[in-house]
Amino acid sequence: MSATPSSASPVVDVFELGSEHEQVVFCTDRATGLRAVVAIHSTALGPALGGTRFHPYASTADAVSDVLDLSRGMTYKAALAGLDLGGGKAVIVGDPATLKTEALLRAYGRFVQSLGGRYYTACDVGTYSEDMDHVARECSYVTGRTVAHGGAGDSSVLTAYGVFQGMRAAAEHAWGEASLAGRTVGVAGVGKVGRHLVRHLVEDGARVVVTDVHTPAVERVLAEHGGHAGGAVRAVASTADLLAEPLDVYAPCALGRAITDEVVDILSARVVCGAANNQLAHPGVEKALLDRGIVYAPDYCVNAGGLIQVADELEGFSFERAHQRATGIYDTTRAVLETAAAEGVSPAVAADRLAERRIRDVGRLRGIWLGR
Repeated sequence: MSATPSSASPVVDVFELGSEHEQVVFCTDRATGLRAVVAIHSTALGPALGGTRFHPYASTADAVSDVLDLSRGMTYKAALAGLDLGGGKAVIVGDPATLKTEALLRAYGRFVQSLGGRYYTACDVGTYSEDMDHVARECSYVTGRTVAHGGAGDSSVLTAYGVFQGMRAAAEHAWGEASLAGRTVGVAGVGKVGRHLVRHLVEDGARVVVTDVHTPAVERVLAEHGGHAGGAVRAVASTADLLAEPLDVYAPCALGRAITDEVVDILSARVVCGAANNQLAHPGVEKALLDRGIVYAPDYCVNAGGLIQVADELEGFSFERAHQRATGIYDTTRAVLETAAAEGVSPAVAADRLAERRIRDVGRLRGIWLGR
């Protein structure tokens, strides 16, 4: 196992790209084919916690860029959620359908263990609670394990619930009522989180239009909610088709960078609120949303339910306690939207300000106490 990059040039790139990060570490294990990167953005509020994404990145540069963005988002997510945790993330490069094995996951666990508790890992895209059980056979710093092994189980349950709570707050801000009843919500991505979100929306009386590149995921959701004429849920073939629909709410629940200038230009929805991380394609998109009068519920604010769930596992998991904490995402989203209105900024800027204020104030006091 190696914790050093294979050549000099990636080091230069990492120092330039990750200048605000505390630590970026590479790992390779030739016997299992493991190629992983862990990025620790901040431990100002506590040890970094963030999931492990298993994805066939086109290049190492793409993997590094993603893990840097994701880890930074985790710092802000934990801070805004009121958790005593920092931000970190890991990516494993490769196709999980062909590369993932017990041996690889255990090798990865040994790697995380070597970080000495600065980083706790959990599930993300391409990894599941059962995978964390394998990682935990070699590592003490794992959460999001299966219920059978004393863990919190599937974190997508409370991720979806938190997004729904954030969407209720955004609906109240946009229309004066914290309900999606009678609204049309477009959900792009109905995998682990999107599927649960659809259930909450249907139960609240919304009409839901879904799409996903994975056809079986769409078929499962339609089967669960009656994808027939007059049913509460129907499907379209692509995200482009979804964006062409007359929507009240757009919920990006797949990979990031979903909100581009082009999407803002054609979007009919009054509210954007979804589970995907890093939804804004580039700085400035948040202003374009504001200029068009579209209420944006910042992604790391509303999708914190999964983090809340796996963080609760560190105390000895109680679903009831974690569920109650995730319900607070409604109030947090309201505070973000009210701050944005009061200060004349976008919700994205307001969320950053609130998170940074807590990192600065609590982190400073914690640093003094710990003698940093």
